[in-house]
Formats: sequence, structure tokens, C-alpha cells
Amino acid sequence: MTAETADTTAVPARAGPNLQVLRFAESIAIPVGALVVSALLFSVFLIVIGKDPLTFFGLIWTGGFGSSFSFQNSLQRAAPLLLTGLAFAIPARIGLTMIGGEGALVLGGFTAAATAIPLVSSGVPAFVTLPAMALAAILTGGLWVGFTGWLKYARGVNETIASLLLSYIAIAIMNFFVEGALRDPASANKPSTMPIGDAYRIGSIPGTDVHWGFAAGIVLAIVLWVLMSRTTFGFAARMTGGNLRAARAQGLPVGWLMVVCCMIAGACAGLAGFFEVAAIHGQANASLVAGYGFTGILVAFLARHNPLAVVPVAILFGALAAAGGVIQRRMGMPDATVLVLQGIMFVVLLVSETFYGRFRIFQLKPTGDRT
Repeated sequence: MTAETADTTAVPARAGPNLQVLRFAESIAIPVGALVVSALLFSVFLIVIGKDPLTFFGLIWTGGFGSSFSFQNSLQRAAPLLLTGLAFAIPARIGLTMIGGEGALVLGGFTAAATAIPLVSSGVPAFVTLPAMALAAILTGGLWVGFTGWLKYARGVNETIASLLLSYIAIAIMNFFVEGALRDPASANKPSTMPIGDAYRIGSIPGTDVHWGFAAGIVLAIVLWVLMSRTTFGFAARMTGGNLRAARAQGLPVGWLMVVCCMIAGACAGLAGFFEVAAIHGQANASLVAGYGFTGILVAFLARHNPLAVVPVAILFGALAAAGGVIQRRMGMPDATVLVLQGIMFVVLLVSETFYGRFRIFQLKPTGDRT
């Protein structure tokens, strides 16, 4: 057997499918391992402060999944995380670390509320007002984050820093109008815009207490997975993210791809802001600045930037948020304790990124020459 023949038989004939299976197993095993390590580290923290880890994690299960009410509460809290997780995952597929989801959510929610004020006061029906609010939020979020993508391509501005700073600017813009020209005179203690009224609120999915934002997030996750995995646009975006120089050499419209991916991300976050106003708060105020955009980063990291995987991960983090109140009542700990757990998870997940491709169990074994 010649050397050339030996080289061709060094990899099994079914290397392609086997390699896909191994990579999929690796993409599951490492994040799950990171979650286990995070739980162990947090257990040490609980023991140090004199709390029982088993009781804590048992209450997380009870508060997040223990009953129909708990589970629906988890889904409700997962809705904005699902959308902000997508807002981070899509630019990440093209190689951008875009952390402007928080600003796009806040500005999208504010724009939705501002759009509703003249329409509601004029008696425009809800079936016209709500789509107008959603469209305003989507466009605002898309343009806001899309601008960051343009800065990255056209001016070489670091997208992480630019998107973070623009988030603070977005919050400042909302505060300026909410505390000024658009403030509801009745909102004495907490500056807010005029409430949109119950007739203009988005109801729950029939048979549940979960608003339609969760369903919209699932539909978007499926659509974006198809877009990024099964279309030429997605292939071009992934090629750009994998090797920018090669993408340019192939003549791909790199700048256009970056801006579009960023606009999609901003639209997702803006839509989350719309649902926060139309389904939860009924008006724009400081409650929109709830950190959903930053938690969405952790959701996307754990999901490995896969739009479909964002759904279960968002539900997991929704359950953590829902369990905060139970932990506070039963263990006498602040409900923000879950934020400490999330912080540990984020650090461990960042470290776990260095382990991909290092475990032999997830690598193909050459067959070698058997003649």
C-alpha cells in the first residue's frame, strides 16, 4: 500500500457524520460540565455563609419548575431573555461581540410607549396601535445596533465598546424624555410615560399565564436558525465569522453582512422591549432597565450561539429568576443571590471555551493501515 493510499484510509469512511456527532456531543457536554462546576463552586460559597446547598438547589427546582404556576412564571421571565439571547447570538455567528441588547431593549420599549401615546389618545384601535408599537420598537432597535455594526466595518470601532456605550446612551435618552416631555403627571414617585391602558395590553397565550412574547421568541429562534444554518446568507455570515480575510478574498459583502446581522440582533432586542411595555409594564419607565440584555449574553454563551439552543437555556435562566423570591422567603437570602450564581456560571463558561477540541473522546480516531 502506498503512502497516498494510507493517507486516504487514515480517516474512517463515515468521518463526516461521525465528526458531526462528536462535535454535537462536545457542544453539549462542555456546557453541561460548566454548569456542574458552577453549581459546585456556588455550593462552596453557600457552605461558607452557613447555608445548605441542597436546600438552595431544591428551592430553585420548586420555584422554577415545581408546579404549573412556577413553570409558567419561568416561561414568562424567559421571554425577554430568549429575545436578548438571540440578539447576542446572531452577531456572534459573524464574529462580532455585540453587547448592546440592553440599550436596544430599553430604547425599543420607550419608542413603543412613545408611539402609543398619540394613537391611544386619538382612539386608534388596538389592532392598529399594537402593530405600530411593535414596528417602531423593531426599527429603533435594529437601527440602533445596526449603527454599531456600521461603525465596526466602516470606521474600525470596537463593537463591544461601542455597543456598551450606546446602551448607556439609550438609557439616558429614555430617562430624558420619561422625566421630561413625556412624563405622566400622575407618576409622582416613579417617572413614567402615560399608561397605554388595559385595552391596548397584549394578553396571555390561551390557557396559560404566559404572554405572547414567549411564543414570538420561539418562532424567531426557529426562523433565525433556518436563516443562519440553511441559507446562503447564513453560510456567508458564518464564513465571515470564521475567516474574515477569506470572506473578503471570495468577494463576500462583509460590511453588508455585519450591518444586517446587527440589525437583526437589535430588532430582536427592540421587540423584547415592546413586549415588556405592551404585556408587562404598560408604560415606559426605569423598570425597563432590568439587565435582560446582559443576561441574554450568558444565555447565548451557554447555547453556543445556536438560536434553537437559546430556547431551553432562556427557560433555565427564567427559572432561576422565578426562584429568587422563593429563596428569599424560605432561606432568608436576597433574591439577587441568583445573580451571584449567574456570575459564577458566566466566568466558568468563559473558561470552558478553552476546552473545545482538547478531549480525545470527542475526536475521530484514525483507522491506520491494516494491510
